[in-house]
Parts: sequence; structure tokens; C-alpha cells
Amino acid sequence: MRTLILAAALAVAAGPATAQRHQITINAETPEGQLLQQIGQEADEAKKLALMEKFVAEHPKHEGMAWVLEQMVPAYVKANQFDKAMDAGEKLLALDPQDLETAHQALKAAEGKKDPAAVIKWAGRTSEAARKVAQTPKPKEEDEAEAWKTTVEHARQLDVYTEYSLYAAALQTADPKTRIQLIDALDQRNPQSQYMPQLANPRFVAYLQAGDTAKAIAVAEKVLETDQSNEDMLLTVADSYRIGKKDPQKVLDLCAKALEVLKSKPKPAGISDADWEKRRTQLSGRAQWMTGLVHASQGRWTQADQALRAALPGLQDSQAMTAETLFYLGLANFRLGEKDCEPERILAAVKFTKESAAIQSPYQAPARTNLKAFQSKCVVR
Repeated sequence: MRTLILAAALAVAAGPATAQRHQITINAETPEGQLLQQIGQEADEAKKLALMEKFVAEHPKHEGMAWVLEQMVPAYVKANQFDKAMDAGEKLLALDPQDLETAHQALKAAEGKKDPAAVIKWAGRTSEAARKVAQTPKPKEEDEAEAWKTTVEHARQLDVYTEYSLYAAALQTADPKTRIQLIDALDQRNPQSQYMPQLANPRFVAYLQAGDTAKAIAVAEKVLETDQSNEDMLLTVADSYRIGKKDPQKVLDLCAKALEVLKSKPKPAGISDADWEKRRTQLSGRAQWMTGLVHASQGRWTQADQALRAALPGLQDSQAMTAETLFYLGLANFRLGEKDCEPERILAAVKFTKESAAIQSPYQAPARTNLKAFQSKCVVR
């Protein structure tokens, strides 16, 4: 009986820690042994892959299955046959659950396919295998200790790579719910990951786009504890204090900070001057709008008038906010004019209130009522 020992050849990227994972002694005089020998000797990648597929189909329970599958997974990845790579990876991991390199190759297949669900799955399985390898005890023999050190370091590097994989996939996907799933997967795995701070704003935006304002606010508040440079987060949290938490001073503080940030923040890369100016005007308008409403609610009419006038240019895309702003500008100017019977203030009150009354909104009816009252005062008719 003629026998030989075969060991799978690995890609350089696999590293020395995983070399020759599966070996097999075969009988080259049997049909399956001859097929294994052909696989080992075939230089053409496509023909070799076809031979391996033949072996898997004809001898699914043969002891050489792990040796064959170990080579099939990276071969499928290289050929961009990503589903087949992941399927072969599943089969091999069923035989050897701690085969870290196979899990990593399956993760590369998921990345190549751009399949977020598969990335989450294989990042998790690769990390699990990597952590098990990293936790193996150091051998007592000195000649084995160096190899152990290399293996453990390689496992730790792959564990970190799984975090990057989730991070990259989260940035690449446009669907907010899918982005949230990817970021949540990373957060659950390692909240202290070096990539989590870079995902704070994408996560915040994704929650807003998905309609989960409460979680968006929670993300923003956590970020703002240490970093108050994000104007969107500042304004979103400010609005939550205005509507739900009823903390006027907090609203004023956050809006003031947002205006400070917008005034000094340089234009982001990739945005035209016109688009950046429009965005700054809109966000500044929103900050001034909230500031003015807070002052109006507390009867500080001069401050309300100043803030709401400053808000108007940034509210042009929102009829509802414009109508509300005009309504309170009318009220603020009326109160200020009524105090000393100042005709110019009353005229301004009438002007703003007329404009509010012309817009279909919840403020249209009260604006019409106020208009009649304002026109009856002082010299205004």
C-alpha cells in the first residue's frame, strides 16, 4: 500500500500561526486517495477547484474532507464565489470549530459579497474563534512558546480586524436600519473598540433616519459629555429639552453652543461653499428659533424679537416653523410697542402677524385673531 501525507498550502495573509492546520495520510491506491493526490499536484487553480468540488460531492464523509475544504474556502474567495466560500466555511467549521483562518476567509467572502447580515455573522464567528485561540495557555517548552506567541498575536490581530470589518460595512451601507445593526453588533462585542467613536455620528444620523429619536438623543447626549463640536447633536438634544424635559436654560445653553460651533467651524471637505453656507444658515436658524421661543415663553420680548428675526432666513424650507416664528414675532413686537405705545413696533407686529395668518398652519387662526387686536391699538388701523 502506497501512502503519503498532504498538508494544505495557505495564503501568505493567513500568517505563520495557522500553517498546516489539517494533515492527512492517504492511500494513493484507492479512488478517493488518487483524487486527493490529483488535488495536491494540480497547479491550475480552476482545475484544482473542480477536483475539490468533485471530492466533496463524492466523498462527503471521508477523513480528508477538512484538508480539502481548507483549500476550497480561500480558492472560492479568490474566484469571487462568495456564497460557495461561506458554505464551505460552514462545513469546515462543523468539523473544526476553532479553525480561525477559515472563519476569517468566510468573513472576507461576506465583505466581498457586501452582505451586512453575513458580515455580522462571520465577524462574530471569527472573533469567537480568535478569542479562544488567544486564551490558550502558554506552553512550558521554550521551543513551543515562540510559536504560541506568534499564534496568539495573530489571533488578536484578527479579532481587531473583525471590529474594522463591522465598522467599514456600517459606513458603506446606505440603509439606516442596517447601519444600526452593524454598529450595534460592534458595540455589543466591544464598547471600547477604537472604531466606536468614529461611528457616533453615523449612528446618531441612522437613528434619526430610522425614526428612533429617543436613541438618537441618547447617543448625542453621551457624545456631548466629552465633545460639544457636533452642531446637529447639540440642536437635537436642545429640542428634546424644549419639548419633553422642559428645561429652558438647557435649551438656551445648547443653542448658544451650536451657534458658536457653526460660526467657527470650517467648511467640511466635499461640500461646496454654497451648500455649506445654506446648511449653516438653516442650522443657525433652528438654533435662533428655539432660543426665541424660550425667550417668548418667559416674556423676554426684546430677546425673543432679536432671536426670531435672526431665525427667519434659515427657516425658509419649513412653512410650519416660519408661521410659528412670525406669530411670536408679531406678539413680541406688540408687547414691546404696547408698553410705550410705539407705532413702529405695532406696525411690525401687524406685518409679522399678517404674514403668519397667510400661512396654513396651527397658528393661522390665532394669528388672525391677534391681527384684529393689534390693528385696534394706537395709530394702527
